[in-house]
Amino acid sequence: MRALVFDASIPRYMAGKVLGALYRPVLWSGLSCVRVAEVPEPVLPGEEWVRVRMTYGGICGSDLNTILLHESPTGSALTSFPFVLGHENVGIVEEVGREAREVMVGDRVVVEPLLPCPVRGYAAAPCPACIAGEFNLCRRFTEGPLASGVMMGFCRDTGGSWARSVVAHRWQIHRLPPSVSDENALVSEPVASALHPVRRPRPGDGETVLVIGGGMIGQCTIAALRAVGSRARILALAKYRFQGEMAAQLGADQVVYLTRDFSHYGVVADATGARVLRPILGPPLLSGGVDVTFECVGRASGLNDALRLTRQGGRVVVVGLAAMPRGIDWSPICLKELQISGSVAYATEAVDGRRVRTMAYALELMARGAVNVGHLVTHRFTPQEYAEAIETALGKSRGSVFKVAFVHH
Repeated sequence: MRALVFDASIPRYMAGKVLGALYRPVLWSGLSCVRVAEVPEPVLPGEEWVRVRMTYGGICGSDLNTILLHESPTGSALTSFPFVLGHENVGIVEEVGREAREVMVGDRVVVEPLLPCPVRGYAAAPCPACIAGEFNLCRRFTEGPLASGVMMGFCRDTGGSWARSVVAHRWQIHRLPPSVSDENALVSEPVASALHPVRRPRPGDGETVLVIGGGMIGQCTIAALRAVGSRARILALAKYRFQGEMAAQLGADQVVYLTRDFSHYGVVADATGARVLRPILGPPLLSGGVDVTFECVGRASGLNDALRLTRQGGRVVVVGLAAMPRGIDWSPICLKELQISGSVAYATEAVDGRRVRTMAYALELMARGAVNVGHLVTHRFTPQEYAEAIETALGKSRGSVFKVAFVHH
């Protein structure tokens, strides 16, 4: 089967860094780390595994950062090459191992991408993180019979959703309720990535929350806050008009548009009763500000805004994968005694007195109609149209883009 493969080597990486700076399409032309290749369908690693034929494979911001070589090389220690890209998915089960009895051929499913202890053969003796249900913090992502990888789409043994099929352990399989559309199922992964941080802890109903970023994760964060019953006042900081309009539809109380002259600081100050302080050089700083900020971009500009727009003693949650941003002034962390935390993927949540995996919770909310973001799948391409798909995903402002997906026939 044909697939878009990421194959890291020092010569390819350096070629991509140099040539990609001059002409970006080089990064997915085969001259850099990404190439189109014929690859064998992945083999079931054991009898607890199933093969899933992909219906949709989503293009995520982390996929784009991987292609653009913006990710930190640190992540390569938790990765095995070459791997087929793609972890957002929805598909149909087409082969079932003898010990995956709860799964049937023909089931419509989402594969939870994480590859923690239960997937790696340590179900009987999981690591401390997995015992606690914190599967995103598993200590064995590089151990066991499966090649290294935090999740599908970054592991050479599982395949990825940008190809026709993947293999998945029965622990990863979530059977889909009939009421959940393929489009909603596809974005259950980013919804879960938003549910995880907004519940830890959930902002108070009297608090003001700032969501920085109008892309997919930012929109899902707003939707997740409302789905879990939060009545906090939500300010959405968006770059483009279409993003702000969607944020309002999903539950934001006020949309603030990003400006180059930092006038959006004044808008946030007016909304929160804060004062704008102006240093000799550099951007302003608020005295006061929002109670909680979810930074959903992972870039220096968003991180700087998060630190400067959050009140003294407030919380900043970094949801966007920050990698290696430059030019961040960290002094507000100390000046304001901010609480900074990161968030990665999803795990297990406490919901109404029970413990439920975040992906399953996302699908429950979708089945109840509490979350409906399938319309954010705005653009679809065949795998053969991968170059146009990548260009579209990178050019959000040109086509009102939220989620770009590959359609597998």
